[in-house]
Amino acid sequence: MKKVNSKKIGKNVIDLEIQALKKLKSSINNSFNKAVSLISNCQSKVILCGVGKSFIIAKKISSTLSSVGSPSFSIAASECSHGDLGSISKKDLLILISNSGNTEELKPVIQHAKRNKILLIAIVSKKNSILYKAADVKLFIPEVKESGHGIVPTSSTTSQLALGDALAIASMNLKNFGRLDFKKFHPAGALATKLKTVEDLMLTGNKIPFIFEKSTMKKALGLLSKTNLGVLIVRNKKKQTVGIVTDGDLKRVIQKNKDFQNIQLHKIMTRNPISIDQNELAVKALNLMTSKRKITTLCVYKNNKKNSTVGILHVHDILGANIN
Repeated sequence: MKKVNSKKIGKNVIDLEIQALKKLKSSINNSFNKAVSLISNCQSKVILCGVGKSFIIAKKISSTLSSVGSPSFSIAASECSHGDLGSISKKDLLILISNSGNTEELKPVIQHAKRNKILLIAIVSKKNSILYKAADVKLFIPEVKESGHGIVPTSSTTSQLALGDALAIASMNLKNFGRLDFKKFHPAGALATKLKTVEDLMLTGNKIPFIFEKSTMKKALGLLSKTNLGVLIVRNKKKQTVGIVTDGDLKRVIQKNKDFQNIQLHKIMTRNPISIDQNELAVKALNLMTSKRKITTLCVYKNNKKNSTVGILHVHDILGANIN
């Protein structure tokens, strides 16, 4: 068997792809802005199409677009002449990917787009190609050196993939597609866990241990033993949150005062309790707890109304959801 320096070859492949990405970055122009605008404003489907390796890249880009709010699917150009052209409607946006732009399988797809006035975006490396000349928006990928005797699609497909990712993320931002929208499309798996919000985990309604600020220690102790949460949320007569009392607070008062039962909570509570918006990520809530003297409970508000508690979040609920 021939001896080869595999590590050197691997590094060379990566170097070539890095060079390709640098050239791609320099080539980004106003056509990119036009493509992003068309994707973001598409009222139907964004269809990705290619041949061979370019079709594999098309499938990945399509999947990414769908996951960030731009409904999309991919079709193989080779199948379009056998009925799949019917999948492309007049309201769709068509993105054709091809290194040469002259592949025979692309011609029927281009003709279908022109005949039906379907907007066509080209991702292509040859300016004198059929695809480049036919496209409404031309995304030019600079010609690059491939690995493997200079013929194996590597640097070119890396450029195609990177450009697709750039289009997807730019479109996502233009549509103001946020993490809460992203969460709706990823309801399962590790990603869903990372995207859990405070609202997903907090206790609400009659599970929140509210107590009036002029209530006595005696009543507070009874409520604490009943709820078993180790904390009470103190409100005034307007039902505004004004403080928080923990079982630790009550124990310290008991140790210092023999006649503790009639002491009112507003005299011992911690004012302006630390709170968090219900739409924040649960992992942020955990970081807030650990950075603030290791507190175990947060008051939760919504619509920036910090004095109106809509839920409470305990550290055990966060850790129980495998968020750390």
